[in-house]
Amino acid sequence: MQIANGIHMLELEVLIMGQTNVIYPILLSDSDGAVLIDTGYPGNYPLLCKAFEQASVPLEHLKTIVISHQDIDHIGSLPAFLTEMPGKLTVLASQLEKPYIEGEKMLIKVTPEAIERAVASLPANVSPEWRKAFRANLENPPKGKVHGILEDGQVLAIAGGLQVILTPGHTPGHLSFYHIPSKTLIAADALVVADGQLMGPIPAYCYDYELAKQSIKKFAAYDIETVICYHGGLFHDKTNARIAELATEH
Repeated sequence: MQIANGIHMLELEVLIMGQTNVIYPILLSDSDGAVLIDTGYPGNYPLLCKAFEQASVPLEHLKTIVISHQDIDHIGSLPAFLTEMPGKLTVLASQLEKPYIEGEKMLIKVTPEAIERAVASLPANVSPEWRKAFRANLENPPKGKVHGILEDGQVLAIAGGLQVILTPGHTPGHLSFYHIPSKTLIAADALVVADGQLMGPIPAYCYDYELAKQSIKKFAAYDIETVICYHGGLFHDKTNARIAELATEH
């Protein structure tokens, strides 16, 4: 879906642990090329290629991949992009997330206990082979080289201007982004949309819930017409007022 000139919300339907999950990576494009924010789960590369085609943005225009944070549903297909487009892409992330994305450190939420819980929660009809592959993906998560570091407040010359907002809490170095021309907040996982309503961070999914709540307050400084959440998608109903409510609640 085209949100405004130069910004597309991609919609990926993926089957995870027996359930359909919809995620919303962001594609930005201008005359200098295209930028993808987040890469979905492992195996989503073909879906993203199709989404580029639907957005009428040639895949070969992709120059940069921005990773909002280390979670596997955001970095999952990064290795595929780097393999399929060798030497053509620049990967950007925050300094705090870099060692996790590159595999120097284990993903912060993928503890042995979390792996056991995830495997145990698989549907009973999942085959032993698939169960084994699922465990292997968690124990050996995807990784890729980060070529550049994004700083809080930095404005990238992408599609008219994209401002970086450091919003820690969901993970230590989680990033959100503000597309200046369209007044669009790309919240990644700092916020969610549930049942049509914009909501704050989900405690169970946060590395530091108290910090995640504090990060919401940073959004109140921006004039925001539209929010795109990685989980839940689009929200644009009295957006500034709703963000102010969330900032006050938290």
